Amino acid sequence: MGKIILVTGGARSGKSSFAEKLALKIGGGRAAYVATAQIFDKEMDFRVKLHKARRGDNWQTFEAPFNAEEKILAASKNFSAILFDCVTIYVSNFLCSANLDDEKFLYNNLRGLIEKLIAAAKNSDATTIFVTNEVGGGIVPENKLARRFRDLAGLANQMLAAQAEKVFLTVAGIAIDIKKLQEAI
Repeated sequence: MGKIILVTGGARSGKSSFAEKLALKIGGGRAAYVATAQIFDKEMDFRVKLHKARRGDNWQTFEAPFNAEEKILAASKNFSAILFDCVTIYVSNFLCSANLDDEKFLYNNLRGLIEKLIAAAKNSDATTIFVTNEVGGGIVPENKLARRFRDLAGLANQMLAAQAEKVFLTVAGIAIDIKKLQEAI
């Protein structure tokens, strides 16, 4: 049975680099990378190239802007560690392809997407490390799309955290196992 680890934090908190090191440690120097980003502009192309250069040759990338559960299961056949980067981009991909006015559809289908990711991770023999952004710490957004994104990302994060063996919060490049802290209470 597969394991789930969640790594969350704000923008530029060091969550991806921490998760990469953790995946290589778990995977014995090799890991799979499930990439959810879609490249629509030069800025995103630059970000993707930075991530790829940092990872190096010890990684096999599986592109998965949609149906990522299939890539998790495929990667688990050859890797004991899978890095899923990132949940919030995956939520954004879903949100941008859906009808924003059908709130019930959004919440039900987002739950279904995350349940599929959880099932794939648990049905594998690998440890899947999900990277996500902590998006609820700011003010309430002024527009519907931003509010929907914040709410759906928060729901996805809660669902994954509930199933994760460990949940790390990264701040300024330092990771803290917050699930361990919660269990101490």
